[in-house]
Amino acid sequence: MSQATPQATPLRPAALADAGAAVRKLFVRGLTLDCSIGVHSHERGTDQRVRIDIELTVRDDKPLDDNIANVVSYDDVVDGVKAVIAAGHTNLVETLAERIADFCLSDRRVAAARVRVEKSGAVVEAAGVGVEIERFAAGR
Repeated sequence: MSQATPQATPLRPAALADAGAAVRKLFVRGLTLDCSIGVHSHERGTDQRVRIDIELTVRDDKPLDDNIANVVSYDDVVDGVKAVIAAGHTNLVETLAERIADFCLSDRRVAAARVRVEKSGAVVEAAGVGVEIERFAAGR
């Protein structure tokens, strides 16, 4: 008798910028920062360069009025990522990506966050290694 395999939930890509759905995309590409990250002993005590890409699906249901207070600011996103990194050592790129996504989703206007964290130099034979995640805000 074969054992039942649990069904995986199908992945849904974040919505594209869409006037009909009243969403826009905010992105930060190639944010390169020094970060205390890694599980190996040689990675502790020295920062490594990480490259971070972020895509946010943002509700677009208020008039802009050419006022920065009415949008999710990429400056605030970058400052938040810097604060996440400054909070201390992280073992896994997966954990760093989750923390960044959590920060981004803390803004109620953000419906979805796609975060990619890449370490260059971690594997000599590779230009970079890392992870990409996508998270959705509950009930938004």
